[in-house]
Amino acid sequence: MAVGAGGLLLAVGLPATAAVAAPGGAGCDNRNNNTYDKLLECMTLEGVVEHMEAFQKIADNSTDPVYPGTRAAGTDGYADSVEYVADLLEDAGYQVTRTPVEITFNFPAELRQLTPVAADYETGVFTGSGSGTVEGNVIPVDINLEGDRASTSGCEAADFAALDFSGDSDIALVQRGTCFFGTKAYYAEEAGAEAVVIFNQGNSPDREGLVVADATSVDEPIPGAPGPVTHGIPVVGASFADGVALAQEGSTAYVDVLPAETRTDYNVIAELPGKNPGNVVMAGAHLDSVIEGPGINDNGSGSAALLETALLMGNTKPENTLRFAWWAGEEQGLLGSAAYVEGLSQDERDRIALYMNYDMVGSPNYVFMVYDADESTYPAPVPVPEGSEALEDLYEGYYTLIGEPYDDAEYSGRSDYEAFILNGIPSGGLFTGAEVIKTEEQAAIWGGTAGEQFDPCYHEACDTIENYDAHALEVNGDLIAFAMLTFAYSTESVNGVPGKPVPGRPMTLPEPAGPEGTFPEGGGGAAHHHDA
Repeated sequence: MAVGAGGLLLAVGLPATAAVAAPGGAGCDNRNNNTYDKLLECMTLEGVVEHMEAFQKIADNSTDPVYPGTRAAGTDGYADSVEYVADLLEDAGYQVTRTPVEITFNFPAELRQLTPVAADYETGVFTGSGSGTVEGNVIPVDINLEGDRASTSGCEAADFAALDFSGDSDIALVQRGTCFFGTKAYYAEEAGAEAVVIFNQGNSPDREGLVVADATSVDEPIPGAPGPVTHGIPVVGASFADGVALAQEGSTAYVDVLPAETRTDYNVIAELPGKNPGNVVMAGAHLDSVIEGPGINDNGSGSAALLETALLMGNTKPENTLRFAWWAGEEQGLLGSAAYVEGLSQDERDRIALYMNYDMVGSPNYVFMVYDADESTYPAPVPVPEGSEALEDLYEGYYTLIGEPYDDAEYSGRSDYEAFILNGIPSGGLFTGAEVIKTEEQAAIWGGTAGEQFDPCYHEACDTIENYDAHALEVNGDLIAFAMLTFAYSTESVNGVPGKPVPGRPMTLPEPAGPEGTFPEGGGGAAHHHDA
């Protein structure tokens, strides 16, 4: 793909001390960073980490009465994150709007085994859960605790047919695997269960711990599929080990889920008008954390890299209109991005030339991955809008240019690009891995530790400012800036709308070297999933 560039090779090779000014200094803040060399000179690891440190401080200082120490949806920590991002963008001259998003705020739940052993278990409320207090028999549903632990537990009504849920306080125990969490909860409720415990599958190290996710998606032929749906009974999570304990004969348990509250959070949308208002280049990252911790890799890394890019591009005079987004409620099921796209008129959607998504771009045990829009490795389970391949080509060409190996991530739609692709908007993105375990082959290519998760602190309290890889974050920060500047001047490769070369000496990205192909079982390590 041909792009206008001046000094990209030089900029990539510069040591950090060669930059004209550190991020936030007058040299970078006040000049027009309209060439690759100028923009990448100012796009430094230190600049990105400064924002991640700010997110950590926001979490540390949060005295939220329910979830202190986090930036989760509906909390003080999230509200302070919104103000941090919005204030910086307003100071940089962007047109900033805070668009409201209704989120479901769940309070801490209780899961206690009463017999044949007495124990309190770590748990959480699935999105879409009902509320209530249930004390009764635990009824395992088609679970598999031995061998490969392959599980279709609760994936069809027949799984419940031979079980007795006629009591007033029956608790269905289902195992993760195969179908949506919402499908398992739906069939349990239909069978007569008064509560559902979904425990992790236990078939691999990344599926051992507590699972709490989104239960609003359901499979066919359930009415309303693929969702969102809600449930009339409590739906809570458990680890594999706790599920095994609950599966014992004669098991009884206590489940308590308080009524949820509807709260209003906000997306942050920042726009820089270009010469062509009818051709909008858009990029986004989710701003919320999970309730377990501050969420600095997931997704402070994507939010920070995108924010630094926006601030450094504030003085450019782009050919196309630029729009940056920080999404609310992603961890609850992509709420902010879905509400945003749904709220646009068809004419407004048609103006969006492309969308780029950045969710977890600095994982500490990283693999560089690109959404596989051309389906060269994995068939996509969702429609891939025409033009998306051009985004993949740019990312892969850049990795090839700087000599970084990369792999494909399944084009799954299971992050904030889903709403865009479902409306035919070309989309792409980067990912460095979540809960999938790194193989020996991958460690030989990218370094790191085989046998550990790409992000060992994924959805854990330890996802702090210590939880990122500097090299991965620096490379992807540069690539995020590179892509935004490229499409700021022309999206012709994506949607056929002609533009201009990026100012500076012209250069050409090489043909992509091709993915390493290290995910033989598919999925591309894209385990940042909330619903299955």
